[in-house]
Amino acid sequence: MDVRIQAIHFDAAEKLVAFINKKADRMARHYPAISGVDVTLKVVKPETAMNKEATIKVTVPQQDDLVAGKTADTFEEAIDLALEALERQLEKRKEK
Repeated sequence: MDVRIQAIHFDAAEKLVAFINKKADRMARHYPAISGVDVTLKVVKPETAMNKEATIKVTVPQQDDLVAGKTADTFEEAIDLALEALERQLEKRKEK
């Protein structure tokens, strides 16, 4: 599985990159069909609350890509929220 992380207008800390990779690996274990995960991190408006935005795109072969974006106080929280939304989408797709 390919995990790509793009931090827009800032450098992502090594700790944040490790956190993202750990979460992506955990999701790939539950859903082995996932071939790639693209994570885009962006600071919306500096110096305000709820200004960290994470958008995650999951690529599954022979299916449409799944996308979820969330905004929170920290990137870790935004990533967790987006992954929860993606897991719900994957569950719905599995049921069909």
